[in-house]
Amino acid sequence: MPNHVHVLLSILPGIPLGTVVGSWKRFTARAANRALGRKGEFWQVDYWDRFIRHEEHFCWTENYIDQNPVKAGLVAEPHLWPWGSARRR
Repeated sequence: MPNHVHVLLSILPGIPLGTVVGSWKRFTARAANRALGRKGEFWQVDYWDRFIRHEEHFCWTENYIDQNPVKAGLVAEPHLWPWGSARRR
């Protein structure tokens, strides 16, 4: 998505989600700024999380993520979005 990202992941025991997200955001912000030839903030400070409670919730969330670029009018089918996991299924 051009203005946000969805990530579905599992956290290892003993590693807080905020630590994982912070590390990921720092790494990707540096890489994106370098690729774009810019400096400064890249991501907003906060993030939204959701605890996946069961298999049905996982499947619903995966479908929601896959359909996001379709709903935004960026592609006609989820597998056509080059940065999504639907292209690998």
